[in-house]
Amino acid sequence: MTRTSSTVQPVIQQLMQNYDYGDDGELTILPLGGLGEIGKNMMYIEYATDDSCDAIIIDTGIMFPENDMLGIDYIIPDFQAIVDRFQHVRGVIITHGHEDHTGAIAHVMDKVNAPIYTAQLTRGLIEVKLRSARLIDQVTLVTVHPNDTVKIGPFIVEFVHMCHSIPDSLGLGITTPLGLIFHSGDFKFDHTPVDEKPPDFAKLAELASRGVLLMFADSTNVNVPGWTPSEQVIDQAFEEVFEEAEGRIIVSTFASLISRIQQVVNAAKRHNRKVAVTGHSMVENVKMARRLGYLDLPDTMMIDIGQINRTPHKELVILTTGTQGEPSAALSRMSVGTHRNIDIVPGDTVIMSAQSIPGNEELVSRTINKLFQRGANVLYYGVAAVHVSGHAAREELKLLHNLIRPQYFVPVHGELRHLRAHAELAQSLGMPKKNTVVVENGTPLTFTKDGYRVGERIPGGYVFVDGSGVGDVGPAVMRDREVLGASGFVIVNVVIDEETNELIYDPLILSRGFVYLREAEELLSGAADEVERVVDKHNRNNGSNGRSPSLSNEIERALDKYIYKATHRRPMIFAIVNRV
Repeated sequence: MTRTSSTVQPVIQQLMQNYDYGDDGELTILPLGGLGEIGKNMMYIEYATDDSCDAIIIDTGIMFPENDMLGIDYIIPDFQAIVDRFQHVRGVIITHGHEDHTGAIAHVMDKVNAPIYTAQLTRGLIEVKLRSARLIDQVTLVTVHPNDTVKIGPFIVEFVHMCHSIPDSLGLGITTPLGLIFHSGDFKFDHTPVDEKPPDFAKLAELASRGVLLMFADSTNVNVPGWTPSEQVIDQAFEEVFEEAEGRIIVSTFASLISRIQQVVNAAKRHNRKVAVTGHSMVENVKMARRLGYLDLPDTMMIDIGQINRTPHKELVILTTGTQGEPSAALSRMSVGTHRNIDIVPGDTVIMSAQSIPGNEELVSRTINKLFQRGANVLYYGVAAVHVSGHAAREELKLLHNLIRPQYFVPVHGELRHLRAHAELAQSLGMPKKNTVVVENGTPLTFTKDGYRVGERIPGGYVFVDGSGVGDVGPAVMRDREVLGASGFVIVNVVIDEETNELIYDPLILSRGFVYLREAEELLSGAADEVERVVDKHNRNNGSNGRSPSLSNEIERALDKYIYKATHRRPMIFAIVNRV
């Protein structure tokens, strides 16, 4: 039953006067991303009765590929198993503008016919994505502000200002027929944020005073003791770098990290440096943030990236993407000398103002080492205070739990180790173990007025986006790419006489990524002899049926054994049999 108190805002009381959904339905929460991993956050919440079914979606994020996911651009949540239920979605709510919460918005809105509710800056970032996907005219976007209240089907949603590493981050108070849900979004309790808007503790306390049935809370930094430093500590680090740097300063950060970009611009202004921007997403987001007033970057400070060679190095700052070592990102291209406009030279200072996402450490380290090889001085998280986390550490999480005091708690936004540690933290603060529920992606959690149950996990996994292809690259293709990347391939072209089934020409053997052909004549000559032996044996065994299509398979199996015995490698082998 929905619980109320005298502290409920008049707008909530007015909305609840006609709140006749009853408490005999089922409230089902289905996480589709972000639980058991860092990234691709997405949650489906549904309230169903015998007569109706309504749902909302919270966030639609992506996850960056790990270093063994060759060729993959990014990963989106797997919602295929419930795509038929998207007809019940009455609204999509986005808590803030980072890619791990917004990056899949176009993929989801291609299937969902409902408005998007989000704050102004996040809306601007989403519009860039929807315009690129040519969906901007098909989607209704509703701008909300902290303390706004909207009714979405049976859900009354209140928006709470929270602090994160990007402006306009929101927590959610969601009144349902069964009770009040609080969703923290990504947050930390920063008392001195860059935008001078601290978290709304009063609103959090007001929500708690009504009695909170269920809380979802960010678990990323649950194992980090103490408090997460304020974003303002970065200002001093930037100041020291700008004081000492004699050449260009190249700052890499997430394109959606508008407050961090503003800190770079402020430092550039103090030291009379011009600002150039590179990287498609960085260029688009800077343009949007300036238009909306979230980024104070005067035209007089900006310089086109194509004109940077006309500017003295000591008077230039370059903003770029590529903090996660993505091969196609601007910073990675600089590190290998393939960027169109920027060659790294001795005297350049590169600041990587971000932390490696789990799984990306190898790519990031490789980029850093290559930048050092080119003569740059590289500053990154761990060796300089050029980045602070946007997520609450352990003491902040304790404060949140003591503020909200929910009846039930589901940790979100973290790998399984984070989720379990967060559940244990809640229990250490007095919450009963049976009321802390750790579930992973695809596991439905259903509440009724009598309690809750955990359902069977639905099928699902990673949905890879590779260029314009979505989901057409699966585990089998990834295994093939891994083999190709590790051992290369060999192609054998065999021409057979249509009538005699004899070889007309010597087998043609081509290879890429396996051996250097000019230095492997003996190996390839032996491979050709092996092919001839297989063809002769095949003809003897099959007689007049020598045209059996299994000849190509026999050649592939024989060459696999021959090559492995000679080299202890297993390239992919393809045999093509042509009959003329």
